[in-house]
Amino acid sequence: MTHAPLLLIGGSGVVGQYAARYLHAEHPTLPLLIGGRNQAKAQEIAASITHAEGVAIDLTTDDLGLGDRQVSGVVVLVKDETLASVRFAQARGVPHVSISSGAAEIGPDMAAWLHRPEASAVVLGADWLVGSATIPAVKLAERFRRVDTINVGALLDEQEAAGPATEHDFKRLGEIMPAALTRRDGAFYWRAGENASAGFHAVDGTPVEATAFSPFDIMGLANATGAPNIAFNLATGITSSRRRGEGMSTEIIIDMQGEGLDGAPLRLRQAVVHPQGQRPLTATGVTLLTERVLGLDGRPAQRPGLYFPYQLIDFDTWKARMTKTGGQLLSLAVL
Repeated sequence: MTHAPLLLIGGSGVVGQYAARYLHAEHPTLPLLIGGRNQAKAQEIAASITHAEGVAIDLTTDDLGLGDRQVSGVVVLVKDETLASVRFAQARGVPHVSISSGAAEIGPDMAAWLHRPEASAVVLGADWLVGSATIPAVKLAERFRRVDTINVGALLDEQEAAGPATEHDFKRLGEIMPAALTRRDGAFYWRAGENASAGFHAVDGTPVEATAFSPFDIMGLANATGAPNIAFNLATGITSSRRRGEGMSTEIIIDMQGEGLDGAPLRLRQAVVHPQGQRPLTATGVTLLTERVLGLDGRPAQRPGLYFPYQLIDFDTWKARMTKTGGQLLSLAVL
């Protein structure tokens, strides 16, 4: 199958480079357009990847500065505040995947899709690390007859250097979302001030001070599991691996409570851990979403619609690919 190039906006960034290389490793003949504001940097990254080309992207224009050039899909690894990339994808009838919006920013993304729902598949991929919490959580929920509470704790190591796009995302989201979307007793509300302070136990059992955060996981898990109580808490500090004298890592702890399939009370804890930090998990999610929407996984390309990652990426495929990059899914003791 011959594909027009896949456009990676932000492909020259820290996470974008991981995504580009993961995509190339899985699909060596897939042509890539590595897009960025700095064309020289984009070309430098593209030069290290076969069938890749660096291009300058202008998000203030409807054609993104690409003219009539055709693409097979658009993957956005930075925040596109103009939504020009969505309009560009819809005009060409190709899939669009974005990963940088917060819960309070979902309105414009949805409005763009609602305006042309038949144009293409649009994926709201701003779950934590592009499905790295929601996909295993939805799978874990299958072991429950009823899920009452889901608490997700994400721990970033303070030694992990974030790229400019990631730093911009956290700064922007911190400014516009002083409150974090949460679900309690079946109702959505926004935690702020003292209510935003939280904590969880790291993989090694160490208590971690955290702050409420609201990626798309809250909305996705509420609908996928029906759990009336859902919270997401984010912390930056020393990860369990460093406390063992090893290198830094990233941790996602999923704590789920409810009624088991046998009718008895059940509580399960598991963790997603990656020894290289958050970038490989993010890039894995981007790669799997791209394969699904383009039909690179051997199935027909995804039909037009609005999707979250967990709706498109099945657990077994995600786990196999995550493990292939060095990640782990661990069962944890209930504390």
